[in-house]
Amino acid sequence: MKRVIHISDLHFGKIRDELVDPLVKTINDLKPDLVCVSGDFTQRARRSQFADARQFLDRIEAPTLSVPGNHDTPLENLIERFFRPFRRYKKAINQDLEPTFSDDEIHVIGVNTVNRFAHQRGKVGSHTVKRICDTFQSKPDDRCRIVVLHHPLEHLTETDKRLTSGAAKAIEGLSECGADVLLCGHLHTTVTSPFTAAPGLLLVQAGTGLSSRLRGEENTFNLLTVEGAKLKIERFAAGETPEFAVDETRDFEFVDNAWVHQST
Repeated sequence: MKRVIHISDLHFGKIRDELVDPLVKTINDLKPDLVCVSGDFTQRARRSQFADARQFLDRIEAPTLSVPGNHDTPLENLIERFFRPFRRYKKAINQDLEPTFSDDEIHVIGVNTVNRFAHQRGKVGSHTVKRICDTFQSKPDDRCRIVVLHHPLEHLTETDKRLTSGAAKAIEGLSECGADVLLCGHLHTTVTSPFTAAPGLLLVQAGTGLSSRLRGEENTFNLLTVEGAKLKIERFAAGETPEFAVDETRDFEFVDNAWVHQST
C-alpha cells in the first residue's frame, strides 16, 4: 500500500495565510510516501513568491515531486517569459521540470504542460507522450503508473478556459501504453472520474490548496491510497475554519481494463 498526497495551485502571493500551517501539519501527520504538487506555486512568478513556496516545500517531511504551472512563468516581464520562462522556478523549486519517482508499488512521471506563448492554455506534444510511454513500457510490471501535470486533458466541469492543446491524442496515447492515473490542477476544482474516452485512465484533479481565489469549492487537496488494483481518493477540505479534514471519499477498482467506482 502506498499513500500519495496531491496538492495543486498554491498561488503564493494570493493565499489564505491562515491555512499554511494547517496544510503543512495535515500533510506531515498523514505520513505519505510521496507528495505531488501539480503546478502554480505562485501567483505572478515573483522571486518573493517563489521564496515562500520554497519554504513551504522545505517543511514537508515526505519526498516531493513537482511540475510548473502557467502562473510559474513571468507574466509582466515578456523578455524573461519568452527566453527564460522557468529560470525562477528552477532556482527555487527544482532544476528538473519533469521529475520522476519510483518505488516497488508506484511509478510517477512529471510532465511540463506550460506554454510560454499562451498564458492559460497548456500543451502536450506527441514527443512528450512517447517519452512517457517509453519509460512505462521499459519496466513492464504491476506498479501503479501515475502522470502528474498542471493542465487537465479533459474538462468535466464548466470552465471558460480552453482545453490543453494535444489533449485528445495524449489521452489516447497514455491509455494505450498503460498509464493508470493522471493528476492535474489548474481549474481550482476537484474531479475524480475515469476519462470519457479512456475508462482505464483515471482523472484526479485537485482544487486549490491555499489560494483565496476559490471557484465554488473550498480549499482542498487529495490523498490517494494505492493498494494493488484498488484506489481510494480522499478529499481534504478547509472552510472558514483553518483546518483540513476529509469531506469526500471515493473508492475505485480496476476491473476489465477500466476504473469502476465502488459505491457504498
